[in-house]
Amino acid sequence: MTDAIVIGAGPAGAAAAIGLARAGAAVQLLERTRETDDALCGGFLSWHSLARLDALGIDRAALGGQPVTRVRLFAGSRRSETDLPQAALGVSRRRLDTVLQAAAVAAGADMRRGVHATMIDGQTVQTRDGATLSAPSLFLASGKHGFRGQAREPAAWQQHDPVMGLRLRVPPHPTLDRLIGDAVELHLFDRGYAGLVRQEDGSANLCLATHKSRLDAAGGDPAALLRALGAAHPHLGERCAFADWSRSIDAIGHVPYGWRTADTAPGLFRLGDQAGVIPSLAGEGMGLALASGDAAVTAWRRGGSDAAPAFQQALAARLRRPFAIASTVWRLGENPRTAGSLTSLANAFPSLVRAASRATRIGDG
Repeated sequence: MTDAIVIGAGPAGAAAAIGLARAGAAVQLLERTRETDDALCGGFLSWHSLARLDALGIDRAALGGQPVTRVRLFAGSRRSETDLPQAALGVSRRRLDTVLQAAAVAAGADMRRGVHATMIDGQTVQTRDGATLSAPSLFLASGKHGFRGQAREPAAWQQHDPVMGLRLRVPPHPTLDRLIGDAVELHLFDRGYAGLVRQEDGSANLCLATHKSRLDAAGGDPAALLRALGAAHPHLGERCAFADWSRSIDAIGHVPYGWRTADTAPGLFRLGDQAGVIPSLAGEGMGLALASGDAAVTAWRRGGSDAAPAFQQALAARLRRPFAIASTVWRLGENPRTAGSLTSLANAFPSLVRAASRATRIGDG
């Protein structure tokens, strides 16, 4: 008999599967892709996330990664640079997910690739090929993509101009090493921002969150938008100059940044981006994934499937403060009237940046 089904083998799902299997549960871990690829979102592991990986028994040496000790902010001609409260790590989702999935399998989880779950009905999971899988406890960890029957509504101020996620890979280059070094960078622009961090192979992951109106103004062409942003913002353009424009730009639409939920059905634990979507400039998406997986396992061990509603309410309460702070910084950063002042303030008072970095971590429950 299967005790639990985990839908999605990203960081949230894999972390939950590891904990469940080590607790003695018979776990099925479903992953729709047949091979582990580089997911659009992620790449930055904060000190909180690294501590959670340590608790899962993940060897940091197996991750490799680029040490990150500073955060650098750009807004027009203004810039700031601040030491992070503790060292972080830049690592690709391909590497992170591969290591976590291997740990889940080693713990005893039955990982099934190429299984695309499409709907949850009570204690059953329906798949695209018509199969039905059942378990008393279900853990939904399907990432930023929507899942049928599990609504995620963005805030009212986003609904008229939805937020899109874009990602461009920038190949390794010595100049890129010099420009970025051991920093994670945030480039602020009108109606969006771009995050940039180097990864284990020396390449850089450039992720953008931008409103649809910006993409529409570029004719719906992500490459045209990136080139326009690079021309308008020289620091960003200098880094994009090393991009491989022959490769496709990954995209995802209607990302409900700032959304979180306290509601769930009995027996259904919602994890990661299916529990809440923190603005990615906080760099805590992976932290939320790992924290929610750990908290769900703790709740399940105490109360089984009946613990799901209380778990979801408690997680939503934990997310309230970091989400509120991250959303406020996001709205200031994507507004041309306030982005420059925000950057100047960060330059004059680096302690505020470190305080915001701490305050947007997903703490222990």
